[in-house]
Amino acid sequence: MTFQATELLQVTDIAAEKAGALLKDKGVEGGALRVFVVGGGCSGFQYGMALATEVEEGDAVIEHKGVRFLVDRDSAPMLMGARVDYIDDVMRQGFSINNPNASKTCACGSSFDTAESAGAAQARSCC
Repeated sequence: MTFQATELLQVTDIAAEKAGALLKDKGVEGGALRVFVVGGGCSGFQYGMALATEVEEGDAVIEHKGVRFLVDRDSAPMLMGARVDYIDDVMRQGFSINNPNASKTCACGSSFDTAESAGAAQARSCC
């Protein structure tokens, strides 16, 4: 699959700011935030994020406001066009993914399924 990194994943300014602060706090200033999909969750697939110190072969690299976000080739089809945001309100605080490929999601928004259930998610552990 060939695509422009910006077509793959949109990142809001606040998400980039919070990711940059997280990387700095964890001592990984030259690193990136990896966004990925794994099988599981109540709706079929589950979002994950982890700190990454290096780019792996096949990763798409999205840079926004000087912060890098990585997506592996297996997660890319299920995240195409998704937007990473950061929510900070009375109900919750943290990163959020708005995914146009999700045909159904769980109530908390951390798992989803696609109309075709396309792609095979890469097994990864979260931070």
